[in-house]
Amino acid sequence: MKALKREWEECKLLLRSIPSMTIAVFILSVVLMNLLASRELYRSDYFCLNSGLALSWISFLCMDCICKRFGAGASIRISVIAMCVNMFCAVVFCVLMLTPGRWAAFYSASDPDVGEMISVGIDGTFASAWYVVVGSSAAMLASSVVNSVLNQFIGEHADDGKYRGFAIRSLASTCIAQFVDNFVFSAMVSHVFFGWNWKQVIICSFTSMLIEMGLEAFFSPLGYRIARAWERDRVGESYIMWRSAAVVSR
Repeated sequence: MKALKREWEECKLLLRSIPSMTIAVFILSVVLMNLLASRELYRSDYFCLNSGLALSWISFLCMDCICKRFGAGASIRISVIAMCVNMFCAVVFCVLMLTPGRWAAFYSASDPDVGEMISVGIDGTFASAWYVVVGSSAAMLASSVVNSVLNQFIGEHADDGKYRGFAIRSLASTCIAQFVDNFVFSAMVSHVFFGWNWKQVIICSFTSMLIEMGLEAFFSPLGYRIARAWERDRVGESYIMWRSAAVVSR
C-alpha cells in the first residue's frame, strides 16, 4: 500500500512537471496511430505498411525528450498512462459503434445500400477487434521500456549535451525499440490472427523500423531543441529534485 501511494504521488508530480502540450501530443499520437494502423499504405507478399507509421515516430520522440530531462522511469510512466488512455478510447469507440446511427458518408452515397456498407465499414474501423487493442498495448509497453532504458543507458555514456549526443541516444534506442514494437504486434496479431508466417513478421518489423527511424532522424533536431529548452528553463525541477531525494533516502 505504501509503495502504491508513493507511485501515485510520483505520477501526480510528474504530470504537473512535464509540459501539458507534450503529454497531449504524446497521448494523441498513440490514440491516432493505433486507429490509423487498420489502414494500409502499401502491401505485398512480404512487405506491408500501415498509415499508423506516419505518426508512430511522434510518441518515440516525446519519450526521448522526456527521458533526457526526467529519466527512463518518467518516460515509462507517461507511456503507460498513454496506453491506458488508448485502451479507454478503444472501449468508448467500441461501445458507441454498437449504438444505432449512420455516418455522414451514408448520406453522400449514391445508393442507400452502398451508404449502409460504408457506415458498417467505418464502424468496424473504430470498433477495433480486441486482439488488435491488446496487441498494440503489449507492443507499446514492451517498446517503451526498451526505448527508455536504452536511451538513458546510452545517454549516460555518449551524451555530451550537444545535438550529436542526443541523436546517438535517440536513434539507437528508437531503432531497437521500434523493431520490438513492430515484432511484438506482428507476432501477437498478424501471425496469430491474419496468418502471417515468421518470415513476413520479421521482414515487416525490420522495414517498418527503418521507415520510423528515418522519420525520427528527420525530426530529432526539434526534439533536441525542446529538451534543451526544458533544461535551460529548468522545467520540472521539482520532480527532478524529488527523485534525487528519493534515491538518496534509499
